[in-house]
Amino acid sequence: MKITFIQTGGTIDKDYPKTTKGYAFEFGEPATRRILEKLQPSFEYQILTACQKDSLDINQDDRQALVYLIRQQTSEKIIITHGTDTLIETAQFISKNINDKVIVLTGAMRPERFSNSEADLNIGSAIAATQTLSNGVYITMNGIIKSWDKIQRNLETGKFF
Repeated sequence: MKITFIQTGGTIDKDYPKTTKGYAFEFGEPATRRILEKLQPSFEYQILTACQKDSLDINQDDRQALVYLIRQQTSEKIIITHGTDTLIETAQFISKNINDKVIVLTGAMRPERFSNSEADLNIGSAIAATQTLSNGVYITMNGIIKSWDKIQRNLETGKFF
């Protein structure tokens, strides 16, 4: 089994600025790389970067490029790390264009670099989901896994349900 992980940015991949007097987070190496190094998985994987953007900045061209990248992969199991604000919109776009793979989108409410981040749980849930679900597009956040069209988000708490 091989899983392809695709980074798009979002809070999960945010890191402190590396320059002095920096005030905004910046994107760097995929958080998935650090998580998988700790996990030492028993499956093959590859990690790709589609883009490194806050999800509010992801547009239709980015989504189309993501679909193109997914189609180029021989792996039938794809995990996409994505910002939470437009996670559902991207999942919907992908579902209209690809239906022959298991695709799971996830992210984090706090950067993976933070000690209180749930990123490890979300990536772990996504890995489990790719091994148990049939072809389709899913989202895993806050300890749940649902088809993209069955998940909702409470805009007051930020939680997915």
